[in-house]
Amino acid sequence: MSQSISESPININTSRKIIHVDMDAFYASIEERENPAYKTQPLVVAYDPRKTGGRGVVTTANYVARQYGVHSAMPAAKALELCPKAVFKKPNFPLYRQVSDQIHEIFHEYTDKIEPIAFDEAYLDVTENKPQIHSAVELAHRLQREIWTKTHLTCSTGISYNKFIAKLASDYRKPAGVTIVLPQDAEPFLLREPIEKFRGVGKKTVPKMHELGIDSGYELLQWTEMDLIQHFGKLGYILYRRVRGSDDRPVEYLRERKSIGKERTFGPFLGSSDQVSAHLKALAEMVSETMQTHQRHGKTLVLKLRYGDFVTITKRRTFPEFLPNDAETFYRYAEEIFEGVVDQHFDSGIRLLGITMTGLAPLAFENISLPLYPNERD
Repeated sequence: MSQSISESPININTSRKIIHVDMDAFYASIEERENPAYKTQPLVVAYDPRKTGGRGVVTTANYVARQYGVHSAMPAAKALELCPKAVFKKPNFPLYRQVSDQIHEIFHEYTDKIEPIAFDEAYLDVTENKPQIHSAVELAHRLQREIWTKTHLTCSTGISYNKFIAKLASDYRKPAGVTIVLPQDAEPFLLREPIEKFRGVGKKTVPKMHELGIDSGYELLQWTEMDLIQHFGKLGYILYRRVRGSDDRPVEYLRERKSIGKERTFGPFLGSSDQVSAHLKALAEMVSETMQTHQRHGKTLVLKLRYGDFVTITKRRTFPEFLPNDAETFYRYAEEIFEGVVDQHFDSGIRLLGITMTGLAPLAFENISLPLYPNERD
């Protein structure tokens, strides 16, 4: 590993065998399976922007459409602009969920240490596994063959000693690839990875990285821990470890988060609506960031407030659809709830405020009370 000096100890556990399974163009591949004619056409899984007034985003696209530059999360109108001959197929989430459940049943034949990330991807800890297969590569190949036999869908797998590298590896040789990164290969593998591939480096961070001359893992490795923290805060602390091959996060197969929330206690107490609004905005931003980090969204927003005289009020509002992970949305609804519950106890001041989202599901679990646009036709 690098000889650069660490300001704080780095622990690298190389004893685990972790596989990241990533289904190849999952939704689009299911649609191709159901209608083989799509295999030779540029297929975009999204509402047709010509029928929605230009609204909507791309859920995924098949590999033919990707050759035109179409990709997931792109505005559907942009996809149409890039590929005017694209076939737009309305998402069929009940079917995708059914197939995902089938694939997870296959996972459980090999291990119960499974951390689902979305319909189409999961981490598997196969350090100890049910078939008692010593080679993680052999196990990954068997897994791929069984998924293909039972679903006629392909997946790519990344194998390594931690989750961060396993996920990077699964994207290395798509589609239907198997990539293993051994401990001794971790540093050269990470050094050539573009900085955009490092988890946590999002659209807002990438320009700052490039401005600082950090274009890949190689440049990242040259930075000290303190300098990275100074520029990027907690992310800098994490990236300092990731580029050195450290990630001790376990495969979380036992715990499913039921809620995500933030609360804060004040002293002196809050005594004005303006103060409350300012702190609700801050809490909403923190909740939004945590929801995005954990790739969850929810349907129920809970506001908690405790007055100076210790009277505590908890009020929730449940929505028919998942709320977007947007701080402004969370703040707006929290403010509405606050205005509806504030009473004479406000005279004693507010000692605690909290915002929590419940009714959580992975981001891949979409709102399925469709169509979104009543006038749309298939």
